[in-house]
Amino acid sequence: MTTVRSAAAAVVLAVLAATGCSSDPRQGYSFEPAFRSDVKTVSVPVWTNNTFYHGLEAKVAQALVTEINKSTPYRVTSTGNASTDLEGTITAVEMRPLSTGRDSGLVQELSLEVVCDFTWKDNRSGKVLVARRNFMAARSFVPANGVKERIEIGENAAVQQLARDIVAEMRSGW
Repeated sequence: MTTVRSAAAAVVLAVLAATGCSSDPRQGYSFEPAFRSDVKTVSVPVWTNNTFYHGLEAKVAQALVTEINKSTPYRVTSTGNASTDLEGTITAVEMRPLSTGRDSGLVQELSLEVVCDFTWKDNRSGKVLVARRNFMAARSFVPANGVKERIEIGENAAVQQLARDIVAEMRSGW
C-alpha cells in the first residue's frame, strides 16, 4: 500500500512539474538553456571610447572577456574566428554627487556612471542578436576624508557592473 501511495505521489508531482514549466522563460519556469545554443564563440574587440576617460575602453573589453568566460558557455576568440562579435562604444562617463557633508558641504559620496551603445551580431547570418543604446551602469565610491577612495575604485566597479549587465543581456529569451 505504501508503494502505491509513493508511486501515485511521484506521478502527481511529475504532472505538476511538467505543467508548471514552460518553453518560454517569461511564462514561468523553463527547462530551456539560459544562453543561445547556436552560438559557440564570441569576439570582444576593444570598444570605441568617445569620452575623456582614456583607457576605459580596454578595461571594458577585459571585463567583458572575463565575465563571458566566467558565466556563459561561450568561448572568447579573435575577431576573424568568432561566430559572433560584441562591439560597442562608450558614449559618456559622468560623476554625480550622492551625498554631501552636513558641516562642510563637501561631497562625501560620488556615483560614477558609464553609458554605452553595444551590438552583439551573428557573423554567419549578419543578424543582430542584441542591440542596446544608452545602456548604463553606475557604482558609487567615497572620496571623502577618512575613506579617501580613489576614482579608480569607482571606475573599476562601474566597468565590472557594466560587463555583468551586458552579459546578462546576452541571455536568450529574457
